[in-house]
Amino acid sequence: MYPFVPLCLIGFSSGLIDCSIVFKQSNKTASGSPKAVLSFMGYNRVMSHITPLVIGIAGGSGSGKTTVAKEILNRVGADRIAYLQHDSYYKDLSKLPAAQHQDVNFDHPNSIETELMIKHLKALRSRHPIEVPTYDFATDSRTGETFTVAPHRVILVEGILIFAEPELRKLFDVKIFVDTDADLRFIRRLYRDITERGRSTESVIKQYQETVRPMHLEFVEPSKRYADVIIPEGGFNAVALDMVVARIELLLK
Repeated sequence: MYPFVPLCLIGFSSGLIDCSIVFKQSNKTASGSPKAVLSFMGYNRVMSHITPLVIGIAGGSGSGKTTVAKEILNRVGADRIAYLQHDSYYKDLSKLPAAQHQDVNFDHPNSIETELMIKHLKALRSRHPIEVPTYDFATDSRTGETFTVAPHRVILVEGILIFAEPELRKLFDVKIFVDTDADLRFIRRLYRDITERGRSTESVIKQYQETVRPMHLEFVEPSKRYADVIIPEGGFNAVALDMVVARIELLLK
């Protein structure tokens, strides 16, 4: 792991900036104490180090964390970053009767094969390519196909529960949490599950009430305290995105 200095700056040439610019309404921790923005100082010499920089992006379902990750990839260059999604590691339910799929809590850490992601992340940090499973959310199963992720000097990992898993959390050098109001997160999840995952409106609402919201309160929200950087409004927070992207680009020079 790389040392870091948790100061209130994500620097441009002008030096320090006010933390409230990044945090807006979320500039305090759950305990009420000020939350410092992680400086990427301490990582400036990372490129001469053999181990890549690992950045984790977490947040509730529908918070916009995927939007943040894709914005970073688009602006920095997808060919310069190794990108992993926790969703790719959902456990295969193909051997479970279809009628029992509705009883599975997909928002609990046990529904994801985090051990495999940890193994893959360690392989990437050691400069080895990996084969990531392809998951079919319409059937709740792995397709049997994989796709290759090559090692790069920056590794970006995105997922709802990545900070809730202690062994996985240890592998992140920088932890970013995307913080969005619950009503917006629900609307986004409803739209996604209907249009992309073939779910009915009733099933999405039922799942949200029975597992999504309870698991968010039990696992996701508490994991926010481990974040080094909190980004309100996700991909719509242009100021925070500009700062994060600028620092990553600097590290890649």
